Amino acid sequence: MNTNHERVALVTGANRGLGKEISGELCKKGYAVFMASRDVEKGRDAVRELCEQGYEAIFLHMDVTDPVSIKNAYGAFSQKASHLDVLVNNAAILEDSDRHISICKLNAESLERTLKTNLIGPIMVIQDFLPFLEKSEIGGRIINMTSDLGSLSHMQDDYPAYSLSKTALNAMTRQFAAALAGKNIAVNCTNPGWVQTSMGGSGANRSVEKGAETAVWLATEAPLHDTGKFWKDKREVPW
Repeated sequence: MNTNHERVALVTGANRGLGKEISGELCKKGYAVFMASRDVEKGRDAVRELCEQGYEAIFLHMDVTDPVSIKNAYGAFSQKASHLDVLVNNAAILEDSDRHISICKLNAESLERTLKTNLIGPIMVIQDFLPFLEKSEIGGRIINMTSDLGSLSHMQDDYPAYSLSKTALNAMTRQFAAALAGKNIAVNCTNPGWVQTSMGGSGANRSVEKGAETAVWLATEAPLHDTGKFWKDKREVPW
């Protein structure tokens, strides 16, 4: 393995916001972190910031909507690491057209684009990187970043494409948790809350540090037997 750390993590959508914050926190906990981003310039800038602080961060070019891009990222990863301990599926989109529209007028193309990034992308990333997660000696952990908008318990007619994509992501989490039961890999999803990011906006009521907290906990401290669950603030919450 070419990395300098025994523990290895991969975070998608890591060039800004929650992905960047989660990457930094995992670096502080001794992980070599592969920071995946489809924006090469911004991704490299984010990696450079952490490297200048003395951490091991590695840029990985990845567009989660492109199967070829994911496989190329897999190939680049395999040149530098022999296993993967943590995978955080953070990359997601919320289109402006989805912010103030009812499902009665939801555009099918917008829904398709959102599902492609927020659901199909994470599925493909897990499928391709699963062989590396299975090689983790401490137990693999998959964390899917979801939202309260995806909770059936709180479902309303808000942000329909995004909400539907996150509800499906929650279901996908349960599917993978069941499929990987007995393989020493925990699969969970976490709702970071309304976070002050480019997606959440400056009016959000949570800092990016607070939003990243539970994902980092699931990645490093939560019991490995806790799998297939929906978390917020380190507590299990209703689907």
